[in-house]
Amino acid sequence: MRRLENILLWNLMAAVILLGQARPNVKLNLQSSSGLRSDCVGNLMRLSLDKALAVGNQLEVEAINGTEHIALTPSLAAQCGYSMESDPWGNTRIYTSLMACYVDNKEDTTFNIGLRLQMYSQSPSDVVSHDVTQTCSYTQWASREILCDRNYMEVSNYMATPDAQAKEDNSKINTIPDASGSAQGIWKVTFYTPEPVSMVLREAEQAGYGAMMTSNRLVMRSPYNTAETYAEDVAGIPMEVFRVSAYYKAPHGLSVVNLAAACPTGGVLFQDDVISWHIPRRVTPLIDGSFKVLEMHMGISGQRLAKSEMAARGYTLSTTDFHIVVEIPLGSPDGYYKSHAPDYQYHITYTVEPMLEVLWRADNTQDETRYKVLFPITTPLMPQLPHVRDDTVPEARVFSVNLGTFLHDVELRNITLSEVLTIEECNARGYTVQEHRFPNGSKSFSLQVPFDTDAVLEHNPEPLVTVYFLPLIFGFIILPEETPFAHPVELQASLQDVVLPTITGTCDQSQFYASVKYGTQRNFQTLVGPRQLTPELAEGYSFQENSTHFSIAVPYNSMDTEFEIITSDSVRARLDLLLYDPINSWALADLYLACNFPLMTTKCYPNGTVTALAVKVQSVRNLNPSWLTLKDQSCKPAFSDDRFAYFSFSVDSCGTTRTFFDHYMLYQNEIGLHYENDEGAAHTSPIDPDYKQTVSCYYVVNDTQSVAFSYKPRSYNPTAEIGLGQLMVQMQLALDSSYESFYKAEDYPVVRFLRQPVYFEVELMQSLDPHLELILENCWATLHEDRTSLPSWDIIVDGCENHDDGYMTIFHHVVSDARVAVPSHFKRFSVKMFTFTKDEEILKDEIYIHCDAVICDTNSQADGACRGQCVHPAGMSNSRQGIKGGLKKARRSTDSRRLSSGPILLLNAQLNF
Repeated sequence: MRRLENILLWNLMAAVILLGQARPNVKLNLQSSSGLRSDCVGNLMRLSLDKALAVGNQLEVEAINGTEHIALTPSLAAQCGYSMESDPWGNTRIYTSLMACYVDNKEDTTFNIGLRLQMYSQSPSDVVSHDVTQTCSYTQWASREILCDRNYMEVSNYMATPDAQAKEDNSKINTIPDASGSAQGIWKVTFYTPEPVSMVLREAEQAGYGAMMTSNRLVMRSPYNTAETYAEDVAGIPMEVFRVSAYYKAPHGLSVVNLAAACPTGGVLFQDDVISWHIPRRVTPLIDGSFKVLEMHMGISGQRLAKSEMAARGYTLSTTDFHIVVEIPLGSPDGYYKSHAPDYQYHITYTVEPMLEVLWRADNTQDETRYKVLFPITTPLMPQLPHVRDDTVPEARVFSVNLGTFLHDVELRNITLSEVLTIEECNARGYTVQEHRFPNGSKSFSLQVPFDTDAVLEHNPEPLVTVYFLPLIFGFIILPEETPFAHPVELQASLQDVVLPTITGTCDQSQFYASVKYGTQRNFQTLVGPRQLTPELAEGYSFQENSTHFSIAVPYNSMDTEFEIITSDSVRARLDLLLYDPINSWALADLYLACNFPLMTTKCYPNGTVTALAVKVQSVRNLNPSWLTLKDQSCKPAFSDDRFAYFSFSVDSCGTTRTFFDHYMLYQNEIGLHYENDEGAAHTSPIDPDYKQTVSCYYVVNDTQSVAFSYKPRSYNPTAEIGLGQLMVQMQLALDSSYESFYKAEDYPVVRFLRQPVYFEVELMQSLDPHLELILENCWATLHEDRTSLPSWDIIVDGCENHDDGYMTIFHHVVSDARVAVPSHFKRFSVKMFTFTKDEEILKDEIYIHCDAVICDTNSQADGACRGQCVHPAGMSNSRQGIKGGLKKARRSTDSRRLSSGPILLLNAQLNF
């Protein structure tokens, strides 16, 4: 929150203060001091300039140094110990450190400060000057004084043995000379950022730092956000830190003084109409060991407040283990409110300038530190929607409205009725506009418009009824910036009954369609379900209107519809539409339209993911869908609102059960209500103890899937349809035995030498179920792509190697790695390249490999292929009598997953197998 850019700057071009343009220019009387007040506040001099003194003028400030007048630019002000704060209306305060440049310092006890105020009006030559002098006496210097002002940090240390040469040149102490400043006794300074950076005095002054010696003290000053300052978090409060070692000439030789300042740049909280300002209780950059707080004071605008004054204003100053806390009620008379209009909407802020002053003493020493912080605070923008009070009495035939409240800086400029009119034009036409002021400075505006003027719209729904309508837009500006904003108001009155309109409605597969015939009545409100049909809602419902009708299209799943019944493939929804006269509290017409709409509530995916949609129906109106869980109560909806609960889970989680049948697997779970009391004991639902929905997924190995469930009201349990699914298996040819790289489709035919190993991998895809295992039942080779073609040669028979083969198949063990999540879902084997021959001649120089794979439940005790890969004893008779060149007929499993790979081309074709 440290705020150089928010502080009114000092030079004429970029920092001239605009002190208001709401009233004619007023020149200052050179001899008059009216509107100027100066006082001493501790180690500061404060000059207050009232807006009445210089309204319509611009201000430039100069420091008086003997016969010299030095214009205080922003950089020079921060370097020399001057700051300024001004509100938007020109009330200005100028603060001068008693250790500032150009201050006449008498032995660090008496300080003479002179400032010249230059007032410019429209022309730069039309200037009025006013000199202000103030003498301050300050003797309560602590060993170390730290001042945190708006634009600079200042620290001064008591010098036990001051430099004699500095005493002799006391007249030059408080200046910024062109020379290096050797007369001041300071030789060089070393900044810690925290890395050390050394400069001679001239370099430090050119960098914008202030350094000087008085008769008893050494002073260092730094603007904020310079290269040699750094940010540090202290007890959760952001602070800017300034550390420096100053080397100076003393009678006994060269001496050094270490100085440090740390100033808060944040720590403000806004809550419950209270501003809380937190400052670290232990400012660690300034305190090495233990310490004791001797004094602690809170103030406003640099001035301390007595405890009685704080109590009267509701201020508190307290401490916690880590912070000093200043609390200021929002709206305190020591601050001010300001109007704003971001995006043409009315907002306000509140600004106040608290001060904290703390005196502490380090243990085991007499050294004391006075820590003083001036910290202007402005709240964030607070929206203030103007309140509209309709005071219309229809029988009086006059619209009457009051709009407010606003701050004193808001002015009503115009009102839009049928056209834009100034306030003077409104009053001239018989529209009475008045401004009402309240004791706290706020204001409101009232308007009266007779029914029989051209600005009022009217219509007759029946011969005996007249309805009057008046749309308004109030146009405001905020002073002194003249920022515009507007506020619309609509007024309506009726003297008698209305003609009822009529409603008709239809449905299609996704929406309700409602049409309203006006008849002669147009001034009514429409309720769609529980909500009023506002312009924003109407836009979402495709509102269309002509001279006789309006229509809307409402999606069946809109929040304004009701669900009555849900089945496995549809939902019955109802739209309630009500036309309502807000003035007479009459229901003009209503429509209750119920239709069935298709809705798929559950989906089962091949990778074992299940999604289910639970729907709140009218019969369980008090149900909160977020309360629903699966069997495992930790499995809550992935998404829920006040109407739906959407679940997404895998079949091996959330308490899902699995059942195996001959050719399929059935996964089931249940959506229901579960509660726990404060002691953690479960109990039944206070809403619907029997509420539950069963979700089922039915997977068939070689088929597609569809899953659904059936929901019924609380009188009976929902049922679920059995779903179908498929499990994918793929076979790949690896480049080598590492099984890290595989041939792609464009790489075929793959070329191999005779008896060179060929490596195959078979994988169960899109499943993470660790209880499933892939088994290779049979694998064989053919000359042609047709898996049933002859001749063929067995590679794997009933899950084992073909023992009739001179070069048997080798199974390779599979372990988990980056590719393999579940090793039981993979099988790897290799065979040596061969070819088919007949009568010592090669029949063909390429082969194809085919496999039948089955998917088994590892928990099952089933016999056959599901007992595991090659669990048959060695030497067991082979069920397939494969030969090299003979023809062969063998039944291939129709229940297994079928795989093929090839062709694989023999490179050395003249060799025999």
